[in-house]
Amino acid sequence: MKTQIGQNIAQAADWLTAGNVVGIPTETVYGLAGNALNPDAVLTIFRVKNRPAFDPLILHTNNLDRLSEYVTELPEPARLLAERYWPGPLTLLLPKHERVPDLVTSGLPMVAVRVPNHSLTLSLLASLDFPLAAPSANPFGYISPTTAQHVADQLGDQVPYILDGGPAQVGLESTIVGFEAGKPVVYRLGGMALDQIEAITGPVDVRSHSTSNPKAPGMLSSHYAPRVPLTLLSAGSSPEPAPRIGALAFRQPFAGIPLPQQRILSETGDITEAAHNLFSYLRELDALDLDHIYAETLPGQGLGAAINDRLRRASVR
Repeated sequence: MKTQIGQNIAQAADWLTAGNVVGIPTETVYGLAGNALNPDAVLTIFRVKNRPAFDPLILHTNNLDRLSEYVTELPEPARLLAERYWPGPLTLLLPKHERVPDLVTSGLPMVAVRVPNHSLTLSLLASLDFPLAAPSANPFGYISPTTAQHVADQLGDQVPYILDGGPAQVGLESTIVGFEAGKPVVYRLGGMALDQIEAITGPVDVRSHSTSNPKAPGMLSSHYAPRVPLTLLSAGSSPEPAPRIGALAFRQPFAGIPLPQQRILSETGDITEAAHNLFSYLRELDALDLDHIYAETLPGQGLGAAINDRLRRASVR
């Protein structure tokens, strides 16, 4: 089966209705989507990604009004967040409806749900009578894809169709927010900054620690990793020069490393631009003939905390 890349929403819908998986664009990263209510389609997602079944998936729908079909409860803070930030890079962890297969939630009673902010995928979702389960469209643990070609390069003929929506605008996965005893908890830092969430809910508890028994997607200790070993550097430090090392720097290149073996996330220090470039630049460095990649941590405010989280997970071998 040869993979097709295009913008034909009806064709993507036909594949999904038939129980197949397709690549879909979102504002965060590209997803590997299947019918979330069809266990066979969900199993295909796990198989194609080689994803462990204990790592739950995110369910995607096209508007807040359809949420009651998939969850049994919407706490007031969650409703306020959804009204303010959907469509957008925010995932809510809520009590699941019995019609959502346990396979989607890895047997947990909560389901992660979001409304992606991409016109093609919103149109696709509106045309379907089922939601889509859609983790990032990459082999499990590898760098997340931010273009349709990235999906084709790494999943190839296992995906019959990839809906091409251009480069992902945010470039980081969604922020995941749940609620414990009525209090908001962030389980994964991502494309929505904490201050945006706290503007609606008040202070949040951040629990995006590494775990082998995740409550939400994206909590595993090793994730988003290049094949070449990666080491984190604190701001102001630099690696020892060597001929076969590469570097991912925030604002300016490191001395002693050939410039073709470096990528600068944002020369102006724009954290949003850095997030947009993160996975693409990691992928480019991984494609070079290198023995090691060094990555500089960013200021921890706003999206910088989410970028550092991804780099830390990418450095775990």
